[in-house]
Amino acid sequence: MGEFPAILISKEGEKGQKAELTTLSDSDLMDGDVTVRVTHSTLNYKDGLALTGKAPIVRTWPLIPGIDFAGEVEASDNPEFKPGDRVILNGWGVGETHHGGFAGKARVKGDWLIPCPDSLTNAQAMAIGTAGYTAALCVLAISDNGAAPAKGPAIVTGAAGGVGSTAVSLLAKLGFEVLASTGRASEADYLKSLGASDIVDRNELSEPGRPLGKERWAGGVDSVGSHTLANVLAQTKYGGCVAACGLAQGMDLPATVAPFILRGVSLLGIDSVMAPREKRARAYELLTSQLDKDALDKMSTTIGLGDLMQAGEDIIAGKTRGRVVVEIS
Repeated sequence: MGEFPAILISKEGEKGQKAELTTLSDSDLMDGDVTVRVTHSTLNYKDGLALTGKAPIVRTWPLIPGIDFAGEVEASDNPEFKPGDRVILNGWGVGETHHGGFAGKARVKGDWLIPCPDSLTNAQAMAIGTAGYTAALCVLAISDNGAAPAKGPAIVTGAAGGVGSTAVSLLAKLGFEVLASTGRASEADYLKSLGASDIVDRNELSEPGRPLGKERWAGGVDSVGSHTLANVLAQTKYGGCVAACGLAQGMDLPATVAPFILRGVSLLGIDSVMAPREKRARAYELLTSQLDKDALDKMSTTIGLGDLMQAGEDIIAGKTRGRVVVEIS
């Protein structure tokens, strides 16, 4: 049985948990028809919640966290994959109810995997990760629902985070004037280097607002929720649309129906965890064709498994920028 490093989260006491770097073997893996030698993973906000225990993300104990991974197939009983194939996994409950990507190996259902595009290295695939793939789903959703550069700017909230950084880059590449909302003034140059045309202070959107405000943007990508999403909706132009994919500020939506019935605004819910393969393939097609590789490098930093516990604290505290790639030694 081959041994490999892994982060393992286990119960500690009545309500506590413990996350530690340890060594596991093939016998510790869960059921699946494809075994993958994981080369890279990535840190998402949900992973930070799992590592810190700030939210009940982990529902099977003990568990290897990490909702993403990229690597090479080591063994397969699935006809779609053979040893040596490079593959990507995003979501499907991995890192929540099934062992995830913060380990040297993973065994999963082949139906959860997609081939890694030839134009992406494993590290680049994880620089995209669930956050980038979710951003692509959001951009496709608002584009499919009529948002276009000729109709007005697009707003991106939580812009310095993983979803936000990718959304800024993609929207700019598609020709949108992009307004990037962040609470970190120090990230203005970074966001403008990704294509943002202007910065919106987070405080303009994060406090309780009016049911309807001045029409400012034709489309939006929101990863924040709560008052921020309510204010984004209230300031969306007639016939515009907003894709919602996150809850960094909160799960609540203290809004009214005014934007929907007086301006015909559409709120588009984005689920990346259980999205069918067709949507995933379309998202990666957008990412590989439109995401600037230089921008991807600018928004990415690389850490090792041993750095994950601190990185998990940092992402929850809003101290990380862009994407955090985890290189599995």
